[in-house]
Amino acid sequence: MSIVVENLVHIYNPKSPFETIALSNVSFTIEEGEFVGLIGHTGSGKSTLIQHLNGLLKPTSGKILINGLDITNKDVKLSEIRKKVGLVFQYPEYQLFEETVFKDVAFGPTNLGLPEKEIENRVKEAIDLVGLDYEDIKDRSPFELSGGQRRRVAIAGVIAMKPEVLILDEPTAGLDPRGRDEILEQIKRLHNKYKITVILVSHSMEDIARLVDKIIVMDKGKISLVGSPREIFKQAAELEKMGLGIPQITYLVRKLKEKGIDIRDDILTIEEAKQEIIKLIRGKKNA
Repeated sequence: MSIVVENLVHIYNPKSPFETIALSNVSFTIEEGEFVGLIGHTGSGKSTLIQHLNGLLKPTSGKILINGLDITNKDVKLSEIRKKVGLVFQYPEYQLFEETVFKDVAFGPTNLGLPEKEIENRVKEAIDLVGLDYEDIKDRSPFELSGGQRRRVAIAGVIAMKPEVLILDEPTAGLDPRGRDEILEQIKRLHNKYKITVILVSHSMEDIARLVDKIIVMDKGKISLVGSPREIFKQAAELEKMGLGIPQITYLVRKLKEKGIDIRDDILTIEEAKQEIIKLIRGKKNA
């Protein structure tokens, strides 16, 4: 499912002393099946933007085309759009409310009016996809679970709707490193298995570099940069002006380069650095 945003503007409290331009002529395209990272300093407009993509916020002006359909048109049924564009807010576990995990994950599919067997199949599949044991967890209260498990249950509730676009706003916020890595691996696995379009909002440049195909950089309500991770993270000075950075491993290899070590300076992940260093060591041994 493709997304095209054209000249999107959103003004909070228009024509008042508190008027704030949150989005200013934002335009970009996301192709079907892409894994996109959305980054920007706090207050750059990221959360406002993603809430437009399934109709939670109405733009002041501009267009949003989902598979060619302009969802800003007043005749569009937003309930139909929200079946296709799933949005996982930051700390989604705060939205859990049912007495069992099964009922919570089943809430969305039930509201779709699906047959009971289809609901059960979707719940089981979604729980499995987020790395939880269906039989072990389905009858437990969500409030008995760990923070990481509750986060996964909340994400499973969105996945059970079988969206064609999955938008995640800081899905690992507040989790320990292990919980963060597990959540991100499940999201990547979901993307690989179903080829759905994924938009990940994150402040972690390491996670963005490791996971996404394309990065959209926001600053002061505008799109500043769009490109592949390698293209974006080459522009360290520009990112730093916006209060952002590049992956720590990229800073490290650039320092090594400055010290005269013949190493690529566009390395983005620890795995890439490891392979490059092994290659350098082998090259010296064979010299």
